[in-house]
Amino acid sequence: MFLAGILRLLVYAILAYVILSIIKGIAASGARKPTPPSRPSGPDTLVKDEICGTYLPRRDAVRDVVDGRERFFCSRECRKKAKAGADSSR
Repeated sequence: MFLAGILRLLVYAILAYVILSIIKGIAASGARKPTPPSRPSGPDTLVKDEICGTYLPRRDAVRDVVDGRERFFCSRECRKKAKAGADSSR
């Protein structure tokens, strides 16, 4: 009788362990870590506006081809100044 009680307790303990493992697995699959916000591809390099000397991230720069090469500007106004300077030197 004593041995039957211990075996019954052992079976209940194993059953409880299995049930808790299943519950824990289900909870872990539903609680995923949030993904970090995506960053733009490529390095986040700084470029210099040659007109006013401002440094800014390449992705935020106003781009244009002046005198046959790509140049970066902080604003449309600086781009206009560069175009005006390139046109007057011709």
